[in-house]
Amino acid sequence: MFNPVTRCMQLLSFLPLRVVRCLGCLSGHVFYLVSARRRNVVLTNLRLCFKALNEQQLRALAKAHFVFLGQSLWDRAWLWHASEQVLNQRIRFSGDFSVFDDSSPLIVLAPHFVGLDAGGVAMTLLKQIPMACVYVPLRNKYFEEWMMQGRNRSGRVRSVARNEGAQPLLQILREGMRLHYSPDMDFGIQGALWSDFFGVAAATTNSLPRLVKLSRARICTLVTRLTPSGYSVELGPLWPGYPQGDLQTDTDAMNQHIEACVMQSPAQYYWVHKRFKTRPPGQPDLYR
Repeated sequence: MFNPVTRCMQLLSFLPLRVVRCLGCLSGHVFYLVSARRRNVVLTNLRLCFKALNEQQLRALAKAHFVFLGQSLWDRAWLWHASEQVLNQRIRFSGDFSVFDDSSPLIVLAPHFVGLDAGGVAMTLLKQIPMACVYVPLRNKYFEEWMMQGRNRSGRVRSVARNEGAQPLLQILREGMRLHYSPDMDFGIQGALWSDFFGVAAATTNSLPRLVKLSRARICTLVTRLTPSGYSVELGPLWPGYPQGDLQTDTDAMNQHIEACVMQSPAQYYWVHKRFKTRPPGQPDLYR
C-alpha cells in the first residue's frame, strides 16, 4: 500500500542536513506559536521543574524545546531512509560498549529525549545490536506504518505493544535480547508509585526495578542528543547495586538518574508530554 508519509520522507532524506535542520527550526517556531495547548503543557512542565528560572528564561527554554522537537521530526527522514554511510557521518558514540559483549540480560534505560529514535537506529543499525522496545500504537495508520518500518530498518528490532504487559519483556531478556526501555511517562497510577521528578510528585511506573529483579538484568543509561552535525549517543556505566529491593527507593533512584541526564540538556527532554497529568488525591489538574 502506498504510504504518502513514507514517500515524502524518503525524498527529504536526500537533502543536506543544514536544510533539514532549517525546516525543523521553522516548524518548531510555528508549532510554538500556533499550538497553544502544547505550549501550555511545555511551559507548565518547565515552571514546575525549574522554579529558579524567571518567565523570560522559561519561555526561551520552551522555544528552544520546540525547535529541537521540530528538528527531531524532520531528522527521521534521513535517520530512517538515508544510507548507512550518511548515518555514520552524522552520529557519534561515547561510552563503554563492551557491556554488550556479556550475554547476560541487559536493560538500556533510554529517557524520552527528542533524539530517542536516533539512538534506537544507531544501536540496532550502526552498532548491529538486536534490541527490543516498547511502543504505544498511534491513531494514524500511515504514521504508525512509517514509524514501525523506520525503527526496524535494521531488521534487528522487536517491538512490543505496551498493553502486552511485562511477560514478553521478561521472555525477551531471558532469550538474550537487549531491552531498549523508556518508562518515564505518565500512564496513570495503576502499576505506578508516587515518585518526585524535579521535586514534583509524578505517577511513575515501577516496572524497571521489577524487570531488573525478575530477570537479574544489568542496567545502564543511553541518552541521545541533537548536535549541530547530527546526534551524540552516550552510553552510561552500569548502575551498581540496583535494585536495592525496595520499590519506592528503586523507583526514586530511576527518576534521579533521569533528572541528572535532563540537567545536561534541559531543552531536549520531551516536555510536550503531560508528565504530571495524574495527581495525588485532592490535588488539582496542573494543565488547565
